[in-house]
Amino acid sequence: MELSVKNIKYNSKAISEKAFSEHFELYKGYVNKFNAITNELSAEYNTQDANSTYSKFRALKKGESYALDGAVLHELYFQAMTASETRPLPKTIDIISKSFGSFSNFVDDFINTAKSARGWVIFSLDQRTGTFRNFLLDSHDNGIVLMAFPIIVIDMYEHAYFLDYGINKEAYIRSFMKSINWDLVEKQIKKLC
Repeated sequence: MELSVKNIKYNSKAISEKAFSEHFELYKGYVNKFNAITNELSAEYNTQDANSTYSKFRALKKGESYALDGAVLHELYFQAMTASETRPLPKTIDIISKSFGSFSNFVDDFINTAKSARGWVIFSLDQRTGTFRNFLLDSHDNGIVLMAFPIIVIDMYEHAYFLDYGINKEAYIRSFMKSINWDLVEKQIKKLC
């Protein structure tokens, strides 16, 4: 089964429409590359070369998770933002405060995690510990925590902010924080808790 490019519309105060458009093209590239890899993996070819040092099969399998994660993370990133101003709702504030000590601590941790990230930050429910955490990923498939349910995703690759913010990474992060779709976050948290 092939992935489809989702019909995602520009809806953000954090990034410009031009930045979104450029970024959306990258997202489509991950979807298309995942489909190409899937087709190649399903084609008949000699799998006798499979090994952990180097093989075509290994390269395809590594590319498979990288491209799929790239597509999924972009979808979550785009949906995390809204052009409407929303505020964290009581259930969200309560749940986040239990994991971070206070909502303010969560904001500080999210911002500092994002400043430290080379790829992504994912605010997630870690289902193993039952706590909410901000996870740092240096690439699409480096840092993913299994059984962690993603709620807020920010892209921290330079392409995500450079067009609008230049090298001012922190301005981008703070703008993103103001554009979080807290109504969606509340719905997701209510489903999980």
